[in-house]
Amino acid sequence: MKSSIVVTGGTKGIGRAIINLFADKGFDIITCSRSEADLEVLAAEINAKYPKIAINSMVADLSKKEEAFIFSDFVKSTVRELKVLVNNSGAFVPGAITEEKDGDFENMINTNLSSAYHITRNLISSVKMAKGHIFNMCSTASIMPYVNGGSYCISKYALLGMTKVLREEMKPFDVRVTAIMPGATYTTSWEGSDLPEDRFMKADDVAHAIWGAYAMSPRSVVEEILIRPQLGDI
Repeated sequence: MKSSIVVTGGTKGIGRAIINLFADKGFDIITCSRSEADLEVLAAEINAKYPKIAINSMVADLSKKEEAFIFSDFVKSTVRELKVLVNNSGAFVPGAITEEKDGDFENMINTNLSSAYHITRNLISSVKMAKGHIFNMCSTASIMPYVNGGSYCISKYALLGMTKVLREEMKPFDVRVTAIMPGATYTTSWEGSDLPEDRFMKADDVAHAIWGAYAMSPRSVVEEILIRPQLGDI
């Protein structure tokens, strides 16, 4: 039986790179996005390149608790055992804590933190059954606050804290838990920036770091992966 991976927010950037790599390794794919058009493009490309790989997806906004539950039910109806869960959905809106727009805090907490909380709780039985691996997409902002990072930094600090707690809780079940903390990674959100593309990390590099942590023997776990651009933070 083939292994399956769930990647939330998997149509762009790091999520897309993770899906491409794990499909290449033979994993069936389950993902979600707020854009049906983006999911259709992803499915077409995966089906064309990896015809033996099953890709199941649905439109969902995981910042909304009820949609996180619906997506979780969709996953459980698709697979019984879940080998890898990547909580990747995220949002970034720049702003200082004292100046950002009303609602930015709730938006980033719900998207960056609550989505991972609800998805993990709802899928944990499937992950335990497979003695699987959970990856939470944190950030260098989880350990290093910066001006104009506001609620984004708050949400990512909290996600790292959740990941540490989950790691302790999952030890008895042989479920590995890893926090991924990438720095500036070149994705569509950076297109149009004045900075040269080679100043950013590649999304593929983050995906390969995740694969490396997953591919280790069950006797070992990489608890945290911190990756920065070679020339330092942007």
